[in-house]
Parts: sequence; structure tokens; C-alpha cells
Amino acid sequence: MKSAGNFSETGLATIPVNPANFPGLNTLGMSFVRADLKAGAINPPHFHPRATEITLCGARKCLFRGLAHFQMNVGDKPSTVFGSFNGQNPGSQKIPTAIFGSGIDDELLEKAFGLSPKQIGMLKEGLIPKG
Repeated sequence: MKSAGNFSETGLATIPVNPANFPGLNTLGMSFVRADLKAGAINPPHFHPRATEITLCGARKCLFRGLAHFQMNVGDKPSTVFGSFNGQNPGSQKIPTAIFGSGIDDELLEKAFGLSPKQIGMLKEGLIPKG
């Protein structure tokens, strides 16, 4: 956790610390994460289905289990967020992928979000795995 991990296309790099890579946490009901965001980067809207998260990045936040949230670095320098979870396997479900990459019928998505077929296609383009 001394330095950032590999950055995604959104400018986010995460390093999880849980029983899978730090066995001493097994049965303690906790895990941690270091998240680095480049200037202007985002951590897309997501939620943790199995744990509450507490984060520290200038200010503290408590993000309850299942609460949709995101992070955005609005500064011109990289930022680092440290998070802790009250579960050893909190999970993370990215909302854009869950909605637009899940196989939900395009017609339903068009009506639910008031978007055109072309707009739905553009949203799905970057979310559906190729090949």
C-alpha cells in the first residue's frame, strides 16, 4: 500500500487488502483499500453489497452497505483515499456495468432512461467485453 496500483481508463487505481492477500485478516471481519485517483479521475458509481465503508481523504465519510456512491478528483493533483470495510469480502458492483452491460433489453433501457437507441448503443460500447 506504499504506492498506487495500475490505473484504469477512468484514472483509478485500487489496492485491496483482505484475507486473500493478507491472511492475518481472516475471520476478523474487516478489509481495507487504497484508491488513487489521477487529477480529474473518477471512481464510477458503485456500491458494496456486503459491507459498510469508511473513507478518509481530507474528510471522513461513512458509506453504508448497499449505498450507491462515487469519487471524483476535482483537483489538479492526484489524490489518495484510504477505505476500511466492516467485512472481509465487501464486494463492489459498478452501476454502469450492472445496468448497461447486463443484457437488459435495449427497449427497456431506452424507456427507463429516456435515451435513443443510438445513445444506448454508445453507452454499451465501452461496457460490454469484446470477444
